[in-house]
Amino acid sequence: MIRKFLLIILFLSFTFSLKPAYSKDIILAELNGTVGVQMEEFVREVVEAVDESQVGLIIFEMDTPGGLVEAMRGIVQSILASRVPVAVWVSPGGRAASAGAFIVQAAHVAAMSPGTNIGAAHPVVASGEDIKESDMSKKIMNDLKAQMRSVVQLRGRNQEITQQMIEESISLTANEALKSGVIDIIAGDVNALIRALSGRIVKTGSRTEMIDINSRSRILRAEMSFRDKLIQFVSNPEIAYLLLSGGMMAIFFEVITPGGFMLGTAGGVMLLLGAIGLKMLPFNWAGILLILAGALLVAIDIFAGTSGILSLLGVPVFCLGGVFLFRAPGGELLRISMSVIIGITIALVLCLGLVAFLVIKGLRRKVSTGSQGMTGLEVRVISEISQNLEGQVMCHGELWRAISESGIMQAGETGIVSAIDGMLLKIKK
Repeated sequence: MIRKFLLIILFLSFTFSLKPAYSKDIILAELNGTVGVQMEEFVREVVEAVDESQVGLIIFEMDTPGGLVEAMRGIVQSILASRVPVAVWVSPGGRAASAGAFIVQAAHVAAMSPGTNIGAAHPVVASGEDIKESDMSKKIMNDLKAQMRSVVQLRGRNQEITQQMIEESISLTANEALKSGVIDIIAGDVNALIRALSGRIVKTGSRTEMIDINSRSRILRAEMSFRDKLIQFVSNPEIAYLLLSGGMMAIFFEVITPGGFMLGTAGGVMLLLGAIGLKMLPFNWAGILLILAGALLVAIDIFAGTSGILSLLGVPVFCLGGVFLFRAPGGELLRISMSVIIGITIALVLCLGLVAFLVIKGLRRKVSTGSQGMTGLEVRVISEISQNLEGQVMCHGELWRAISESGIMQAGETGIVSAIDGMLLKIKK
C-alpha cells in the first residue's frame, strides 16, 4: 500500500514538473540619444501603461551623453513611482554620462555592459563650459547633489562616489562601478541580464518583492513611434542648430540665385524641423536674433555691393548667435561641442567665397545678350547696303536688316556690328 502511494506521488511530481512554471512578461525599451522632453514622455508612458499583474520587470536599455536637467528629473520621478521593478542597463558600447548617471541610480537595479562607462555628471551651461562660480551655481550644484543622494540612499548604493561624479566629473568603467557599489550587475547581453535579475529582491514603493521573471518570460519591446524618434533627433541642440543654420543658408542662396525651387524647399523644411527642435529646448531669443542679424548683414552686403565689409561683421555675429542660442537656467547636464558652431561658420564663409567668385567671374565675362552682346559680332552681307540703303545681313545664323557705316558694301562681303538700333544693325568693315 505504501509502495503504491509513493509511486502515485512520484508520478504526479513528474507530471507537474513537465508543465512550464508561470512567469511574468518583461518590457524592454531603448533610451538612446539626448535626455530631453521626448525621452521623458516615452519613459512616463511605458511605466504608466504597464499592468503589474502581467509584467514582472521593465528594462530600459540606455546609451546617452546626457541632457536636460528637467527632463532627467521627470524620468527619475517616473521610475521611482513605478509599481513594477525597473532595471536600467547601459547597453554594449554605450554610456550613461551626465543626466544618464542620475537615471541609472534611480533604477531598482542598476546594470552595465562590459566596456561601458558612467559618470561625469557635473552641470554645465549649454555651450559645454562649466557653470561659473556664483551663488546661483552653488544652488544648482547643491540641488543636483541632493537629487543624487536621495536616489542613491533609497537604492543603498555608494553615496561618496556618486557625489564625486557631480563635484569632480569622475567617470567609472563598468568594473570600477561594480567594485565601488555604484551599480548592482554587469551583464554582456539581455539574456545574461535576465538570468542575473531573476528572483532578485527589490523594494518598489513601500513593498519588498521578488522580481518574478525567468528564462521562459516573454520579452516585449516598447519603441518610440517614428514621430517621437524624429522629435527626439531634432531636439538635440547640435542638430537643431545645424538645421536652423543650414535652412537659412539654403533660403538665402535660393534668393540670390533664383530660377529653381529645390534649395528654397529644402531650406524651408530644415527651418521647420529646427523650430520643432527649439521648442523642446531652453533656447535664448537673443541667440535667434543674432543669427538673423548675421544673415541679414551678409545679404545686404551681397545685394548692396559693399565690397565684403558687412560680411566681415555678419559672419562673427552669426557665430555669436550659435554660442548664445541655448541657455541653461537651472544648469544642464549636456555638453555641446563648439566645433559644430565653428564648422557652420566655416561653411558660411566658404559659401560666401563661392558667391564672390561667381560674381567676379560674371563681371569679367563678355556680355552675350542684348545690344551689348551683338556689338562686335561678325556678319556676312546678303544684299547691298550703304549708309542710306538698307539691306540684309546674316548674323548668328539669322537674317537681320542692316545699313553700312563704311560706305557701300556688296553682297558676300563681311563686316562687324558696330551698333544696334532696335531691330536694325549698323555694320562697318
